[in-house]
Amino acid sequence: MAIKGLGIDLVDIERIATSLQKDNGFRELVFAPDEITYCESKTKKFEHYAARFAAKEAFLKALGTGWVSGTAFNEIVVQHDAVGKPILTFTGITAQTVTALQFSQISLSLTHTKTAAGAVVIIE
Repeated sequence: MAIKGLGIDLVDIERIATSLQKDNGFRELVFAPDEITYCESKTKKFEHYAARFAAKEAFLKALGTGWVSGTAFNEIVVQHDAVGKPILTFTGITAQTVTALQFSQISLSLTHTKTAAGAVVIIE
């Protein structure tokens, strides 16, 4: 399989924490309900939110287009498969957009420290 796109993103956790602590709708604009439930259940929830934000940014970079019509941040969803591996799933109009692009595989890797979170996405 040929690589069609590669994206990487690094996010400052404190920046995400600051945005989430404001009551401005950032959480609902960026994260799906399942992601919010998952992150809120964690002791270090801001690290998990930041890693998911980085994954969404990395995915859009891998597309080569950035945030475009037909995609929404809260419709790009980080979940885990049966063994705990992070995967990207899509809902709503974003799912239709991604399906139309006919990718054979999308791979995701997440990482975080106390201060930064990162993600890499490979599209085949």
